[in-house]
Amino acid sequence: MEKLTFYALSAPEKLDRIGAYLSERLSRDVARHRYGYVCIAMEALDQLLMACHCQSINLFVESFLKMVRKLLESDKPNLQILGTNSFVKFANIEEDTPSYHRSYDFFVSRFSEMCHSSFEDPDFRIKIRMAGIKGLQGVVRKTVNDELQANIWDPQHMDKIVPSLLFNLQPGEGTESRSPSPLQASEGKEKESPAELTERCFRELLGRAAYGNIKNAVTPVLMHLDNHSLWEGKTFAVRCFKIIMYSIQSQHSHLVIQQLLGHLDANSKTSATVRAGIVEVLLEAAAIAASGSVGPTVLEVFNTLLRQLKLSVDYELTGSYDCTTMGTKTIKEHEERQLQEAVIMTIGSFANTLPTYQRSEVMLFIMGKIPIPGMHPTLSEADRLIQLMLLKSLRQVTTGFQSTNMLTALPSSFLDPLLSFALLEDAHIRLLVLEILVSLIDRHDNLPKFSTISIISDISVLKLKMEKCSRQDNLFMKKHAQQLYRHIYLSCKEQSSMQPHFEMLYTLLALISMELANEEVVVDLIRLALALQDLALASEETLPVYNRCAVHALSAAYLNLICQLTTVPTFCQHVHEVIEVRQKDCPFLLPEDIFIEDPKIPEVLEKPEGEVLFQQAKVTEVLGGSGFNTERLATPYIPQFTDEDRLSKRKSIGETISLQVEVESRNSPEKEERTPAEEITFEALKNAIVDTVGMEEQERERRRQVVEKFQKAPFEEIAAHCGARATMLQSKLSQIFEITIRPPPSPSGTITAGYGQTQSRSVPVYEMKFPDLCVY
Repeated sequence: MEKLTFYALSAPEKLDRIGAYLSERLSRDVARHRYGYVCIAMEALDQLLMACHCQSINLFVESFLKMVRKLLESDKPNLQILGTNSFVKFANIEEDTPSYHRSYDFFVSRFSEMCHSSFEDPDFRIKIRMAGIKGLQGVVRKTVNDELQANIWDPQHMDKIVPSLLFNLQPGEGTESRSPSPLQASEGKEKESPAELTERCFRELLGRAAYGNIKNAVTPVLMHLDNHSLWEGKTFAVRCFKIIMYSIQSQHSHLVIQQLLGHLDANSKTSATVRAGIVEVLLEAAAIAASGSVGPTVLEVFNTLLRQLKLSVDYELTGSYDCTTMGTKTIKEHEERQLQEAVIMTIGSFANTLPTYQRSEVMLFIMGKIPIPGMHPTLSEADRLIQLMLLKSLRQVTTGFQSTNMLTALPSSFLDPLLSFALLEDAHIRLLVLEILVSLIDRHDNLPKFSTISIISDISVLKLKMEKCSRQDNLFMKKHAQQLYRHIYLSCKEQSSMQPHFEMLYTLLALISMELANEEVVVDLIRLALALQDLALASEETLPVYNRCAVHALSAAYLNLICQLTTVPTFCQHVHEVIEVRQKDCPFLLPEDIFIEDPKIPEVLEKPEGEVLFQQAKVTEVLGGSGFNTERLATPYIPQFTDEDRLSKRKSIGETISLQVEVESRNSPEKEERTPAEEITFEALKNAIVDTVGMEEQERERRRQVVEKFQKAPFEEIAAHCGARATMLQSKLSQIFEITIRPPPSPSGTITAGYGQTQSRSVPVYEMKFPDLCVY
């Protein structure tokens, strides 16, 4: 062997003849079953190959590959393994010159076949499969960096390589190799199992994939998981994509996510478990892609997920869908629910990977998809479910969202529709709205400290984090404070509010005090707490006993917190005195007895009075002494009722028409007599509050008459009514044009007519003819 190697090195042009001779001998020996000679010939070829890295190696390689092919075609496992080992040695050699005429198609097919080997002897089966995996690894190494080779990334090759690897990666037939008996365990440390080897090979393949090749590598994975129903179990699919996400270059990760989203869309009509499996994989992939980005199509990601959520809700309500292959398929409701939860979790996971500005965009995007009560006069059950699901998604997106500027975190375009949901009758939706508000306002992680309502004698134990209110926060409160107070007040009026609602309201009040409070806000919050106490006392409100006690307890807990935040000793003293009296005489007005599993409430609530209540006059007096605005404190808080209340409670189209008609009738020309501007005095305000019931009756009657007129009046009368308005508008416009149109400036100063006379007629601007060049 030494002599032969020396000869080949000193006369490299003889290499191809040496190779041809050895190849001929090997073919003869294989045919005659002289396997000893076959091994010798192969050993000789291997050693020559390793020694001779000269430029003329190309012709020798042809003979070598011919012999490897001969061995792989044999039906003897030992020969197949021998051939594979030689091929792997060859694959690790870096050749100096590229080859134009070499084809590896046979090797890809043969090694893929070996990966699926079903040889009777389990030991040989594992050996053949491992040889196949090593062979594929060799082909990839040999071809991936050689531009002149057939492109290994072509679908024809990938569709063989990737499924072969996944077949060996998944638990199943090869499980005995993955869990060796104790006797084999010691050997197992040196020997790799097929699954471990496959994973290494798969990672290497993906690591070499360039931008344009990712799709070809991932598509066979999706097909394999589809064909073998591997989405349902989730674990294997998730494992595959974890390998993919960690192996590819991080800047390409959004390509994989886009392919998964496309696959989810393509599977819209498959069973919920399959869709849930794909969503689960997306969830894991998003968490790994966090280091990069989910790519340029951020909103497309959320659009796809929200579309799947809506589809799932539709399927759940209809109970079936048209399946392309099997006709109509019945839905299992619990599976659809699991899918919906998975989609919501995934939406949150994607949102966590985004920077703040993009997360704000996503929040607005989701809000735009929710059917808003005021815009849709009649909401179906599907709309209600979609509201619920999208608000849950929104809650996931806002969890952990921290923006320094509240004006950008809660713009009007987001806050107004959100608060309109806070007035709906559905208690679950109202709770979600409160949770979203709370997570957006909490910027210093104080939220967990207010998870339960209780009377804390010393709030320093909570170790609250506070910062001075910034200018933007003050602007935000100037703009939106009244809206927030109103919704807190109205939420307490809702009869369906339960313990979680009151806990969230307490948290919201506490966080506003911590995050957004200046002196004016503190005064307003104290007024609001006292107004809540009055609400619980009001006899005209039909609140159940539990809700009255809960509102009293909420008011007490919040005043106990705010008095310690204001650090006015006399205010704290008054609050603590009232709380002590309640602890003795009526503990059911305190949170400790109400917000528990089995609340201790009386059957009939006697109207509390005297020392049991917080006194507005007393609070005004003690805070006035510390420089707070006494005039504002002495004025009881009354929420402003707006159109929003009517919109959110609105049920029928008839009422919608009446609203529009009412607006029209206000603007109609028939209503000539204008009411003089009313002087607003304390007396007038008082009357307005007292007489609201009578006023509402009159208003309702007037609206009824207007609606009746439009419903029953003959068409000619209505047309005349509208025509009169149109002609009046036209005459007004003509008057305005008369006033504004002046003679246009002429280049020569005046426009001269014939015979030297100046032309007096002015041309309106809209009638002037301009040259083309002047027209923009």
